[in-house]
Amino acid sequence: MSEETRPKTQITDLAGRNVAANVRRIREAHGWSTYDLARRLKEAGRPISPSAVAKVEREERRVDAGDLVALAVVLNVNPSALLLPRDDSASTIVDLMPGRHTDGGEVRMTADRLWRWADGQVPLFDHPDAAATLQTWRDFIQHARPARRGLYEMEALLRDFRLKDEEGTADGPSVD
Repeated sequence: MSEETRPKTQITDLAGRNVAANVRRIREAHGWSTYDLARRLKEAGRPISPSAVAKVEREERRVDAGDLVALAVVLNVNPSALLLPRDDSASTIVDLMPGRHTDGGEVRMTADRLWRWADGQVPLFDHPDAAATLQTWRDFIQHARPARRGLYEMEALLRDFRLKDEEGTADGPSVD
């Protein structure tokens, strides 16, 4: 009886591909081999073998949340630096979830907005209606940030919205 060959995993999602490229880029910038990175991960309490590190970099192994945090700690970067494309240009369009849609629209935005969303600065999408946009922002600030951190943002958001309302330009908070 012959053993069936297990199909090779191939990462196809944007975040997985970004993790692969960014782990390799940052590891190489440190001058580390996959063995060096694996040793440091083991020392940090999250052992990942050198061959598994190589598979991550070749887009053949998924990274779970624990692996992502361990990689970010050992590489001394924030998790967003691993998850997102290196480009943060306002002119680059990123398809966050290719082939998927939210509320009837594609999950596409500028690279700049994607980074600002990941950094907890803006909601992923605004609503076309100003009042609904304000609620979208309130919900985002309430749930995306700890209460103390969200309080200042909420006060600034409401102040900005009131000023625009008085000027007759209230089309939602400014994200620029």
